[in-house]
Amino acid sequence: MRRNRSYVGMAIAITALPLHADHIEELVVSARHDTRTIEVSDTITVSADVAQLLKQAPGANVNSNGPITGIPQYRGMYGPRIATSLDGNQLAPAGPNWMDPPISYAVSAQLESLEIYRGIAPVSVAQESIGGAIDARTRHGEFTGGSQFQVAGRVTGSAQSVNNGYQLDTDVYASNYRHRFKLAAMAQAGDDAEFPGGEILPSEYERQRYDLGYGYRAGDHTLQFNYGYNDTGETGTPALPMDIDYFEGDLYDFTYRFDRAGELEVVASVYGSNLDHGMTNYHLRQAPGPANWRQNIATSDNLGFNLHTTQYDEQGAWTFGFDGFLAEHDSNIDNPKNPSFFVVNFNAAEREVLGVFLERDHDFGERWRGEFGVRYNRVTADAGKVDGTPAMMMPPAQALRDAFNSADREQRDHNIDLVARGWYRASEHTSWYAGIARKHRSPSYQERYLWLPLEATAGLADGQLYIGDIRLQPEVSHLVEFGLDYGGDRLTLSPRLYYSSVDDYIQGTPLDPMHPATMMVRGMNNMNGTARPDPLQFTNVDAKLYGFDMDWAWRFNENWSLSGIVNYVRGERRDVEDDLYRIAPPNTTIRLNYAVGHWRAGFENVLYARQDQVSATNREQETAGYGIVNLDGSWQVTPRLQLAAGVSNLFDKAYASHLGGYNRAANPDIRIGDRLPGYGTSLFARVMYEF
Repeated sequence: MRRNRSYVGMAIAITALPLHADHIEELVVSARHDTRTIEVSDTITVSADVAQLLKQAPGANVNSNGPITGIPQYRGMYGPRIATSLDGNQLAPAGPNWMDPPISYAVSAQLESLEIYRGIAPVSVAQESIGGAIDARTRHGEFTGGSQFQVAGRVTGSAQSVNNGYQLDTDVYASNYRHRFKLAAMAQAGDDAEFPGGEILPSEYERQRYDLGYGYRAGDHTLQFNYGYNDTGETGTPALPMDIDYFEGDLYDFTYRFDRAGELEVVASVYGSNLDHGMTNYHLRQAPGPANWRQNIATSDNLGFNLHTTQYDEQGAWTFGFDGFLAEHDSNIDNPKNPSFFVVNFNAAEREVLGVFLERDHDFGERWRGEFGVRYNRVTADAGKVDGTPAMMMPPAQALRDAFNSADREQRDHNIDLVARGWYRASEHTSWYAGIARKHRSPSYQERYLWLPLEATAGLADGQLYIGDIRLQPEVSHLVEFGLDYGGDRLTLSPRLYYSSVDDYIQGTPLDPMHPATMMVRGMNNMNGTARPDPLQFTNVDAKLYGFDMDWAWRFNENWSLSGIVNYVRGERRDVEDDLYRIAPPNTTIRLNYAVGHWRAGFENVLYARQDQVSATNREQETAGYGIVNLDGSWQVTPRLQLAAGVSNLFDKAYASHLGGYNRAANPDIRIGDRLPGYGTSLFARVMYEF
């Protein structure tokens, strides 16, 4: 089942970047999209994690397991339930615990924007989007109108005090009417972050990224090739049982586009990645006893394609397409202090999705517009045989291994998604919206093929041990949403109400005391004097998620404005009395903006309510509410030079985010098992020069 790897050469340059959005982005409703677009170049504060930008979109949040390990959450769903793409291309992380979620491969300094599809995502946007869709759009440079090459670029440097972090970036573009070239590089690093009361250990990070691109244009035809090399070094993930030793890998894509404006658009692309990952529980955090040293070496090989065709007519457009994505994963655990110890965690675990879709966007008149889509996905999964030292020493582990190896591990799902959305323009300023959808997600390779009780759970970070179930059924969501978009001269707002009933929701549930996985964990507790709780098994249950989100803005005059976001989501089991795990508490962000001439400033208040509706199954802890204040400002010194600075958590507020995870590393300032605290006061500054 192994594919041959193809490695491409690397680029040269030096890099940096800023990012974390500080202002609310306006609604984008084009002919076929209802999205929130975060313009990355307009952001001011500094974050090493691109995912933090998502907090500026209604309904979105971040499950943070480390300084560059933010997993997107949207309306209570997270991880593989959200389709995350890079310029429309998928990526499967190398880390079985999602230390490298797909969005972490988006280089913020090179991003043009982050596009968050509001609510129900069109079937043309992603193969599996039961929890929404996000696309990171990269700058490639622009073709010019003449034959002479023009050189342009941008150099950015930024720093923050909370962890002595810095980011450096250089992008250089050379183009004429037919060719465009891109060279870019990025470097970022930071020490352990401070909070009111000490340091978060380990939360240091370091990463470099090198990119090159070439584009060719001939009339309505465009070819684009992109290559990136990612090199992440030693980085802490205090909410997980191990830390990052390294991530190394190649990302590449080749895209053809035919665009005859207003008539026909054809996009065909082939893309892939080859990613290698090492993690340990001893090199950044306090090491356990020699018998418990663990190292995990994991790889992920991805290959995908898209072929989309859009035909425009007087009343709208038809979009038809095929797409496919294949990911293969290997993960092997060992103990450097004991060469005889090993666990084949995942062996050639494959997951392939082949899809076909048809979508119609139709204008029914001056006031009504509709979007209708149908998608069929065939999802296949398979995995090789496994083994490990525990299976040679403990009868329960041997029973788990033998049952897994003798099972029919090849699985196939046939999923049909349906989408219908409509807009009614009631007046010049007001339009009403309603949407209904049926969306699927087939199980991840972790949920199917985790054979031994471990925490390789795509970043759940609940501290529980899990095993998979090969015969899991796909999740099926039946979603309805209603909303209003109002845009007046001074006031704009866009509220949404939604309800999703999810059949066969995949959730960890308790095992029988006589199950081999339970017997193994209890046996390990007896041998080692530990008290690990009984493991859970990924199981199909029934769930529901519902809530409300809104963004709004009020302009007082040409200089002053007020804007904000309001989010409320509730996640519950339908089969038993319990709440879903790691759901964002009700929250709001209010921002006062001032702009005059070349100056801009903002005062921001971020407020989170208490979260006491927690999962008993996941032994989830409640969290208190909190509020923090942020300030920032920028000065456009010249058309080419911009200076920006600010302070986050101005009053050094002590708080713990409900989505921040639990501490898993020995630390004199934070007990193991306590909620990880939010960062303390941080001064930051940025310089950006364009040429």
